[in-house]
Amino acid sequence: MDKDWHSGHFCCWQCDESLTGQRYVIRDDHPYCIKCYENVFANTCEECNKIIGIDSKDLSYKDKHWHEACFLCFKCHLSLVDKQFGAKADKIYCGNCYDSQFASRCDGCGEVFRAGTKKMEYKTRQWHENCFCCCVCKTAIGTKSFIPREQEIYCAGCYEEKFATRCIKCNKVITSGGVTYKNEPWHRECFTCTHCNITLAGQRFTSRDEKPYCAECFGELFAKRCTACVKPITGIGGTRFISFEDRHWHHDCFVCASCKASLVGRGFITDGPDILCPDCAKQKLM
Repeated sequence: MDKDWHSGHFCCWQCDESLTGQRYVIRDDHPYCIKCYENVFANTCEECNKIIGIDSKDLSYKDKHWHEACFLCFKCHLSLVDKQFGAKADKIYCGNCYDSQFASRCDGCGEVFRAGTKKMEYKTRQWHENCFCCCVCKTAIGTKSFIPREQEIYCAGCYEEKFATRCIKCNKVITSGGVTYKNEPWHRECFTCTHCNITLAGQRFTSRDEKPYCAECFGELFAKRCTACVKPITGIGGTRFISFEDRHWHHDCFVCASCKASLVGRGFITDGPDILCPDCAKQKLM
């Protein structure tokens, strides 16, 4: 140490025992005999609780120390020298034991996440990158959009195929602007008159045999016809009509064939295909 001593003065800094001809250790520029050095400075082994002497290799981790022979996995007692290990609750474990007891596991395959493995997370669940896939087509989701449903993950395409609302007419997915008729979904453009195919969305319509018809087609195909004007009596919009035997009239068409006076709420007399008010009928018979 670039210093000179009489042989009688070269002593242990702690106990003053002569170090001449003895093994010693220098610490902070002071010589110590082996015994004093180990008593003052040596670490205690976490495993065997004995001093780690200068002749033993001192292995340390987070202010804890072990003899090389004591640096073992807490569970399987495999040596951890020069091996990967993990720590939990002041104990050290080999990689396999740590993974089996403490490592998080993939919600897809159930295997642990090894060090350096890419992990995909959603809410409280996690997957290996290859395990985070659509439950139907098994395609990896990656950075693409997905839809969770009842603990399952779906890609957008498979979710639409399996759960999206479909038009009752064309069977294609309704993404927006649908129409509901008799509790069944339709695209607006698919909800058309059964007869003429004109769109019925936002228009007046009625139905026959569970099929929708525009007002015009329904009148032409199914409605009673007015005996006077021969036009359909559809009843749409509250149109009133009068029936007598097997003949029918619009409210405004129910008039005397002679004087054209309304017969609604009045008595009338039939004259072949015509109807007459009492006054005109009397004149005709005179």
